[in-house]
Amino acid sequence: MSLSNAHNCIDQLIQLGNTEKAAQMAAYHKVARRYLGIDNPTVTNLANQWRSECDLETRVALAKGLWESDIFEARLAAIKLLTQARIRPDGEVWNLIISWVAGFDSWALADHACSAGSRRIMADLSRLDEVETWSHSDHLWTKRAALVITLPLSKRPFPKPDELEARERVLSWAASYVDDNEWFIQKAVAWWIRDMSKHDAERAQVFLEQYGDKMKAFARKEASKHL
Repeated sequence: MSLSNAHNCIDQLIQLGNTEKAAQMAAYHKVARRYLGIDNPTVTNLANQWRSECDLETRVALAKGLWESDIFEARLAAIKLLTQARIRPDGEVWNLIISWVAGFDSWALADHACSAGSRRIMADLSRLDEVETWSHSDHLWTKRAALVITLPLSKRPFPKPDELEARERVLSWAASYVDDNEWFIQKAVAWWIRDMSKHDAERAQVFLEQYGDKMKAFARKEASKHL
């Protein structure tokens, strides 16, 4: 897919724009990029339409072009093009998603991208080797992404042995985060433990007994919400 095709897709998005809503989105997200003022379901529906018309190679190239535009809705569409449980082969999809991580600058696009990336991790847990390097990053959003992209591991009601091992690996990263006072980092730890507690309250309780005193009060409260 050439960049001109991405331009065609961006033109479709622009035609759906709403100037007033775009200004509201810019004020809400507080990140300097272009906003068109399109709601997420509309972007998702359009991305799904494009996805149905593309082979995998074309879809990856289109996603790359959309992301490079730095338009909020185009970046969201790029992510939606790659959000799918079963993709084979998925190496190029994974590589593109992780190439975006260093450029994360807010929670909104980061969380959507991590949702897409989490499906690739669950398809191949060896990718945790790459994600583990993020847990040592000085870049807030990269460090946070290590927990957000692995959230499905916290939600497995009956984890397989390899998933259980992977879960413990991520919990070791979470343990290393509790001394970080950054709100978004504390929130990510709390999110992970809270979701795990729905299926393994005992393991969540053990984590909080070990590290809860180092967490911010709001994070402890959130983590223990279902205990």
